Amino acid sequence: MTNKNTYPLIFDGHNDTLLALYELERGEGRSFFEFSEIGHLDLPRAREGGFGGGFFAIFVPAPKKKKKKDEDSRSEPKKPYLLEQPQVKKAYAQKVTSGIMDLLFQIEEESKGQFKVIRTPAELETCLNDGVMAAILHFEGAEVIEPDLSNLEQYYDQGLRSLGLTWSRTNAFAHGVPFGFPHSPDTGPGLTEKGRKLVLACNQLGIMIDLSHLNESGFWDVARLSNAPLVATHSAAYSLCPSSRNLTNEQLVTIAESDGIVGINFHKGFLREDGDFKAETSLVEIARHIDYVAEIIGIDHVALGSDFDGAKMPEDLGDAAGLPKLMAVLSAGGYDEQAMRKIAHENWQRVLNNTWKDSN
Repeated sequence: MTNKNTYPLIFDGHNDTLLALYELERGEGRSFFEFSEIGHLDLPRAREGGFGGGFFAIFVPAPKKKKKKDEDSRSEPKKPYLLEQPQVKKAYAQKVTSGIMDLLFQIEEESKGQFKVIRTPAELETCLNDGVMAAILHFEGAEVIEPDLSNLEQYYDQGLRSLGLTWSRTNAFAHGVPFGFPHSPDTGPGLTEKGRKLVLACNQLGIMIDLSHLNESGFWDVARLSNAPLVATHSAAYSLCPSSRNLTNEQLVTIAESDGIVGINFHKGFLREDGDFKAETSLVEIARHIDYVAEIIGIDHVALGSDFDGAKMPEDLGDAAGLPKLMAVLSAGGYDEQAMRKIAHENWQRVLNNTWKDSN
């Protein structure tokens, strides 16, 4: 993989491309190796945009239900509101996760050296240097983990290196933050006792813990328990967009104090002051959140967390091929070459080195 633009290669905090490909396998036939106008990320668009890799999430959606006759006529809830998400059963989550993991490793095998599932900081550095797309296996929600943690090490051995304790729903370990605007991320209780044990086990193995979908009480529990850098792979600044999914200034400062990182989410509804994900939106909104987080906690603690294939992108970004447009906006905004490298990939490299170092 070659970088066709002059900006640093980007290592990204989050995408849902695996799920998109998994769901389309028996449908429209989108291939990761061919350019597509569907979704946001494939290998050709990555090459064009300087996308060097990132966290490839495995997310388990709730089983699809048939719509009731009157469902389409229902009005949306009045703001402020929280959109509660249904829980999923462990056996179903494990089945879906197994299928998506098979797809991930199939992509790696079929790539003929162009795509690698990485397990160490050294592998990430090598991939970035050699132009190989680097993929971190990430679970977006711990529903697949047995309550006694008996299968956690097995998933680690298979390549798991990043775990979100929750998606935006409750599981045996923690309470995800439901989607709400305008609404505080303080939406319920913290970690369960099983969740506390899971945090400590992840620290011991060297699995990065992702806080992006966790509610505020859970965030503070992890901050007290974890000995690793605190990480939100795909979030944004609550002060600029009061979504329940965004981080307060106090949370941002705590992440920086742990030498952690925030990957700025590109979803329009988490960027705009009005939270409107249907409105025309400029990628300048992404830069606005990068500027804010860098000002509050420093350039060493901000990166990119696109949410490609899982969110509504600003129209003038489009997809992964549009990443040089964002880098151009940052450059025009005064970020020098060193700062651009930190935002693009060096901050992620530092955090992963400090999280995984004892497990290598």
